[in-house]
Amino acid sequence: MLPVLHQWFSPRSRDQASGLNRTSLTSSSQPNTTRFGLPRQYLMRGKRRLLRLVLGCVALMIPVIVLGDEQARSVSAAPTAAPAGLDSRISELAAEIDRFLDDRQAQEQVVAAPLADDAEFFRRVSLDVAGRVPRVAALREFLADTRPDKRRRAVDELLAGPAYVAHFARVWRGVMIPEADSNPEVRFLLPPFEAWLRRRLLDNIPYDRLVREILEMTVDPRQAANPFQPQPGLNALSYYQSKQLKPENLAASTARMFLGVRIECAQCHDHPFDEWKQEQFWGYAAFFAGLKRDGNADAGMMQINAIEEALGPTQLEIPLKGKSVTPTYFDGSQPTLGFRDSPRRILANWMVSPENGYFARTLVNRLWGQFFGTGIVHPIDDFTAENPPSHPELLDRLAEMFVESGHDLKLVIRVLTATQAYQRTSRQTDASQTDPRLFSRMAVKGLTPDQIFDSISQATGFKENRQQNMSPLGDPNSARGEFVQMFENTRDSQTETQTTILQALAMMNGKFVADATSPENSQTLAALIDFPLMSQGERIETLYMAALGRPPEADELSRLENYVQSGGPAGDWKQALGDVFWSLLNSSEFLFNR
Repeated sequence: MLPVLHQWFSPRSRDQASGLNRTSLTSSSQPNTTRFGLPRQYLMRGKRRLLRLVLGCVALMIPVIVLGDEQARSVSAAPTAAPAGLDSRISELAAEIDRFLDDRQAQEQVVAAPLADDAEFFRRVSLDVAGRVPRVAALREFLADTRPDKRRRAVDELLAGPAYVAHFARVWRGVMIPEADSNPEVRFLLPPFEAWLRRRLLDNIPYDRLVREILEMTVDPRQAANPFQPQPGLNALSYYQSKQLKPENLAASTARMFLGVRIECAQCHDHPFDEWKQEQFWGYAAFFAGLKRDGNADAGMMQINAIEEALGPTQLEIPLKGKSVTPTYFDGSQPTLGFRDSPRRILANWMVSPENGYFARTLVNRLWGQFFGTGIVHPIDDFTAENPPSHPELLDRLAEMFVESGHDLKLVIRVLTATQAYQRTSRQTDASQTDPRLFSRMAVKGLTPDQIFDSISQATGFKENRQQNMSPLGDPNSARGEFVQMFENTRDSQTETQTTILQALAMMNGKFVADATSPENSQTLAALIDFPLMSQGERIETLYMAALGRPPEADELSRLENYVQSGGPAGDWKQALGDVFWSLLNSSEFLFNR
């Protein structure tokens, strides 16, 4: 790649571009021509080919879980709008959230940034909700829409699509089984667990019910004996297997992801910086003490041996202290367990109760951090007296709203994305906009490995091998498997992303990106090259919208038109167009959600 070409696409902040006027390349107003200036009768004759190939209109209709044909069709059904009467309620709640933030900004003398333009918003919400950049056809349709509520409508359509289910199944899997990122032995447990998550997200079951299904999962040795065998139903068994069925592992995980408490720091001794005591940790872990592996099974097959559960009162010995504890809540109270009671079910009743101040606040804070890059409590799973929320009244109101909604995850997403705070530009427009915890402008968030892969696939027209991805063990040698493993980084915040040298080289010289940006292998490039009635400027504009979700600036377009028309170093305009696409996909603007 020519150095001069890469300079044009070297990380260029939107701050620098904010003073430039964007130039529309589709300004034809003649009634007998299209927005590209093409003969309308020609477009009508080739409408299906144009929409499919040039504008990338065909979504990857991949069933998100292994279903029958009739059920699979329902997954990709047409989007449905939010329930009637809900729109005004969402607007009221969003305005209430904004008032909390506005009041704090006024106290701190912070000037909030203006709202993002439509292109910036649409790319942002597509990445946050669907986990990938938008299709060019959808972007053009959104930009041309003049309805005042089009942003809300866009969110509804994204929430109704299969990409939302696939993306948030990966998000929740990362929260619940983070061990899979570094432990190959755990990774083979992911397909059935993600299938269970996708089914639940597809049905939009209340969050408290989802948590109950995890904590109360019935242990049936016929189902748990071997995850390789077909199961009578989808369940969360993989979650327990990933924690090796150890009470201390299950206690640390459930407390952190459902209650926002890092109680594992008190496993070996009293917490050095917080109020948690070692006895509290093991008392909470005792709720899981009834679970164990079949002691008569092969010790070498412990990962897939049958699971047994002892009902009724349980107790757990604190290591090295010789003291036993019984199931105990965080406040020190202890439940009364009958002979046939499941301690995990008793724990679930307490955990999802509206009286439990941890549960709802942890969920809304997690979703806030997911969409804003920074939690109201940050890190998002560290609720302590030493780490107070930036807006305590706002956090309490969000938790109250969540409980009143019946623990509806989609409602929280609709409300958060409807706020002016979420819809603000990420550009710094005032010197006072420096504290990310005041939410005066949108944070710039690094994309996850799956978001990068799915966005490249969306932009270039790459299609995955579904048989590889549906393998019971997954396929680490598939394009996605290799890419995700290369780009997997451990991080506590979306705003703190570091790129390694190997990752940068994979983007610049790796086979996946190289094939995706070659005229011979990229469906997007092939379609643009084969379509005879597009100018080079229109081709470049389409590449910009496919990769960056916006039209090019006037100076960008002028430079690149000259480069493509000159043919680049090879004297081939087709290869030069591929060079442009390569540079766009390697730009910081592509790799971040702004």
